[in-house]
Amino acid sequence: MLLLPALLFALGVQAQQNVGFKDGTLVSPQVNSDNSVTFRLNAPKAQQVMVIGDWEANDGKGNMVKGADGVWTYTTPVLPSEMYTYRFSIDGVTGLDPANPFTKRDVGTIFSMFFVDGYPAEFYQVQDVPHGTVLQQWYHSDKAGTDRRMSVYLPAGYQTEGHSYPVLYLLHGSGGDETAWLDLGMTARIMDNLIARKKAEPMIVVIPNGNFGVQAAAGETKDNLRFRPVMSNQIKGNYKNGDYEMAFPEIINFIERTYRVKADKAHRAVAGLSMGGFHTLYISANFPEKFDYMGLFSAGIRFSADDAANPVYNNLDQKLQTLQTVGYKLYWISIGKDDFLYKANREYMQQLDKLGFKYEYHESTRGHLWCNWRQYLLQFAQRLFKE
Repeated sequence: MLLLPALLFALGVQAQQNVGFKDGTLVSPQVNSDNSVTFRLNAPKAQQVMVIGDWEANDGKGNMVKGADGVWTYTTPVLPSEMYTYRFSIDGVTGLDPANPFTKRDVGTIFSMFFVDGYPAEFYQVQDVPHGTVLQQWYHSDKAGTDRRMSVYLPAGYQTEGHSYPVLYLLHGSGGDETAWLDLGMTARIMDNLIARKKAEPMIVVIPNGNFGVQAAAGETKDNLRFRPVMSNQIKGNYKNGDYEMAFPEIINFIERTYRVKADKAHRAVAGLSMGGFHTLYISANFPEKFDYMGLFSAGIRFSADDAANPVYNNLDQKLQTLQTVGYKLYWISIGKDDFLYKANREYMQQLDKLGFKYEYHESTRGHLWCNWRQYLLQFAQRLFKE
């Protein structure tokens, strides 16, 4: 009995591990009525503080000013509607905004984040609409000789309505994984909001892990936290060795065995950003009977002699001509005018022009950024599976 109070006290301490957290009165970031954004940081001993973000104005950089109370502040110019990420640099050390609990991971870096309301950010935020379900789905790959993980978005009503759905296979970029299109691309929210507004057909979205040399996102396998998020060229097995493309039918077959889908070409789409755009190009070229809809978002097209020697990548003109003969409904190419892959994508379109290969081209501002890829998905999804 004498031990009971001590045990209860210990349990109470454990249950309140973060009891020392205090919300405070400092607001950062603060989105102002004119869509400028004010950042604040309490760092009275700091000598120099900057905010570094992914907005276009001032190249996303702002020198913060220290007040008499030790609080540093900076207000951006007016920002367009978007989801933004940022970090603070405090005397050369870069880190998160301690007043902002909302973060996103991109490859191996964590950023603080916020929204500026309006279009398109309204599609990236939770609205009062029916919500779909996101599953972390494992499947066995005979070609990889192991189990691998993918994310699967099921539209609202999947569990109750009983009918079958078309499928969009959505591929991430180098350094991404099966969580990237959900966390940074806001895919589930985009699809919820588009479907609710009847701007897109209800569909399943499958987001596989495109790094064939790993099973899943860092921390989600037997390697646990020993495997850190890295770019794909640091992972065993170059992403341009053709393994992922040739194994892709395993993913399609698993989805069509496991979920209620319309299992034909007219109800399949594949799209991807950067490395995922490269994969989209060659998956569709090598399996022309699989997809009626293809989307290349800032595609990582960099043809080389090594690529050309691989049977997955050679005879591309012939494969594209076969795809023309088989037929398709939409071949969608998009890139920002400041993207480092802009020239390579323009050269690829010249190659398509010589073949008389029909495609749609959408050019945006800025470069190799998630703000573009979210908007490409927002546009592309509205074009799919229209009867």
